[in-house]
Amino acid sequence: MRGLPLAAWAYVCGVVALAAGLIATSSFADLDWSKLAVLALLFLICDSAPARLNITRARVSLSFAASLASVVLLGPVGAALLGLCALVTGQRFFAPVKRLFNGAQFALSGYIAGTVFNLLDGDRFHPEQARWVENVIGPFFGALVAFVVVNLALMGGVLLLSRQATARELLRESGQVAVGCLGYGMVGLLIAGLWPRVGMIAAILVLLPLFIARWAMDQAYAQQQAHAATLAALCQAVETKDFYTRGHSERVSRGSVMIAQEIGMRADRVEAIRYAGMLHDVGKLGVPTKVLQKSGSLTEEEFAAIQLHPMRGLEIVREIGFLDEALAGIMHHHEKMNGRGYPMGLAGDEIPEFARVISVADAFDSMTSNRSYRAARTKEEAVEELRRGMDDHFDPAMVEAFLRALEREGWEPPRPVVLPDDDVVETTQQDHDDPSAPLRVAGGDGVRQ
Repeated sequence: MRGLPLAAWAYVCGVVALAAGLIATSSFADLDWSKLAVLALLFLICDSAPARLNITRARVSLSFAASLASVVLLGPVGAALLGLCALVTGQRFFAPVKRLFNGAQFALSGYIAGTVFNLLDGDRFHPEQARWVENVIGPFFGALVAFVVVNLALMGGVLLLSRQATARELLRESGQVAVGCLGYGMVGLLIAGLWPRVGMIAAILVLLPLFIARWAMDQAYAQQQAHAATLAALCQAVETKDFYTRGHSERVSRGSVMIAQEIGMRADRVEAIRYAGMLHDVGKLGVPTKVLQKSGSLTEEEFAAIQLHPMRGLEIVREIGFLDEALAGIMHHHEKMNGRGYPMGLAGDEIPEFARVISVADAFDSMTSNRSYRAARTKEEAVEELRRGMDDHFDPAMVEAFLRALEREGWEPPRPVVLPDDDVVETTQQDHDDPSAPLRVAGGDGVRQ
């Protein structure tokens, strides 16, 4: 929270003041303090071990279960008081200001959720009633949605004002976070349902399923990290063949994601195209280095080896199960809209969508990167080349989507390449990814792309 802009500080202070005002003006006459104490202990235990998500900086606290149980068992005021437990959270790395904001955030979410629960007639039913579960599910679900929406909205506000995220990024990532919050929140209904029968032991009984769920989410996170490490190793192996292409795969991956998000791809497909962008050139591992780094014209056989690299890439990674649709992008990213690409000469809509996306990002990064035989082209020059290739080389919809995303998000240029001192590195005078510089092939028409 250090270095927050003035607007963000004002927002944090406003949220804290609002929470403090609500609690200070509330009546505690009917509050069951013993239930509050047990739920507070459950809140602290759960909050000390949040579940990690496959989203940067995103975690879901298991304490959502205790907070939602308090909505049923304690009402708005009790839920607000329970939220203050975030002030003494087990996550010790939180700065005091962040703890204060989190406490206010949970207090306001609990109070509003409790109010929604009452407005939906949830307060007419009590845990002691035999059929309370059937009657309380509707109001509880309404309260749960209200709690998650308010909680995410308050957090989104501070991230926006502190410029740690854009509105687009928050909307994109909120879905997965909301699912985790809703899932843990539903456990609150289980706690409230068990309480009339087993009392405070209900809080203990739910700890096992809660931590099993956390373990499962941690396994998913670890698996995603293992996937990322696998891809990074493959990319590094590819880029050792040509020092001038260092970082190219990562940038193509980023550009492909920009396009995918701009055209509204689902989150799972965006993740798949991220993989495809990283691995689009993995087939270069099957192409002799002397061909990739050849400075003169290619022979027909050498040009054929270049054309086959997408198929080599498919052979290398086809058994990696999590790639799925990414395989089509790797295989066909050098196809052209006019049918003159390779390896299969597909045209128009015959070309898989992933391949049409990667083709644009691949060409743009190649043109804006330094090569041994030329300096990087400017962004404006590369954009003009993309426009010139629309319909003929590139899918116009993908080009336009990329240009919109480029205008909004910008493009970080590649870092200067530092060649090793202890090796003699041959450098090519050609680049098969650059649409403005066709490959030179001995014989025939002399140029190919």
